[in-house]
Amino acid sequence: MPSFRFESADAAGRIEKGIIEADNARAARAALRTRGQIPLSVNAVAAGGGPRSGMLQRRRFSEAELALATRQLASLLAARLPLAAALAATIEEAEHAGVREVLAAVRSELVAGHRLADALGQFPREFPEVYRATVAAGEESGDLAQVMERLAVYIEERQALRGKILAAFVYPAVVIVVAFAIVLFLMTYVVPQVVEVFRQTRQALPWPTRLLLTTSEIIRAYGVWIALVAVAAGVALRRWLALPGPRAAWDAAALRLPVFGRMLRAVNTARFASTLAILTAAGVPLLRALEAARATLANVVLAQAVANTIAAVREGTALSRALGAAKVFPPMLVHLAASGEATGELAAMLERAAKNLAREVERRALLLTTLLEPLLILVMGAVVLGIVLAVLMPIIEINQLVR
Repeated sequence: MPSFRFESADAAGRIEKGIIEADNARAARAALRTRGQIPLSVNAVAAGGGPRSGMLQRRRFSEAELALATRQLASLLAARLPLAAALAATIEEAEHAGVREVLAAVRSELVAGHRLADALGQFPREFPEVYRATVAAGEESGDLAQVMERLAVYIEERQALRGKILAAFVYPAVVIVVAFAIVLFLMTYVVPQVVEVFRQTRQALPWPTRLLLTTSEIIRAYGVWIALVAVAAGVALRRWLALPGPRAAWDAAALRLPVFGRMLRAVNTARFASTLAILTAAGVPLLRALEAARATLANVVLAQAVANTIAAVREGTALSRALGAAKVFPPMLVHLAASGEATGELAAMLERAAKNLAREVERRALLLTTLLEPLLILVMGAVVLGIVLAVLMPIIEINQLVR
């Protein structure tokens, strides 16, 4: 049964918006009148961007929303509920209107006779290629419930890893923001008032005090322009890095960093291995799985290495040998891939590699934040101490002259 996005008013004049299922627009309006509501607008929810799409809110799902919807759908399918009914129940449980509308459009395409993977393909921003390829493999194998369960676990694990990394760097980020705010307050408000007293005495100020005063005057006079230049430089750098050549050089340099480089390599490789594992476990052909997994890599150098791997595998080279020839992936991934190819358990070995790499990322993030926290405190203390000493030095000199 098609879905329609409606806007109606009740007897008190309150406006209500939502999704309603009916055979056609006239039946939808009749159903609204039966509820005691006056229909103001009724538009068919469709995936395309034509006139039937109405006011469909096209936005990319967050990983949390996608994971929740996938988990609910997997549970309902495992309970042997028909796919259309499972989608209808998932739509009712969705919290955000945008999610409900997209899922309603998917259900409309499904009821119209399309496969679920094809219906999801109408929304490439909301459902990435990995998601659609896995669903297509589940439909072909006839075990969609199990595949959706794997997808839910995959998305949840990715979300958990990202959450742990972000949580590890929350404290250092807060310290940096607080330190910057304190220094900015001291330089723009406290220092000028204190040093102005020394200027009135016409005393020769020490060079640290003069340097501090000059810096304070520059910040007060040109602070807004400095901020605007910094923002413009950031925008220009971002656009410059969007070019293929500079982006490749930047990503290659990032991989060579002493601590961050290894963590960046581990994060991307863990994402690549887990994606490849779920696709191969679902029965997706290896070349197609590699193409989909390549799209999850944020580093251009690693993505190019996977492209070379795909070309080598297409010519008959083993996956582990092709990965090893790239010389950019961790040896653990190469060795476990070789073991999986030898034993016929490639998906399980790739999943093990992804989990090991995820644990390495967590360990390195914890180590890095453990080192950063005292270092940031020391730097902040040194800056504040320098400001205080620059203010106190003229006072000490005045005391010495008085004596």
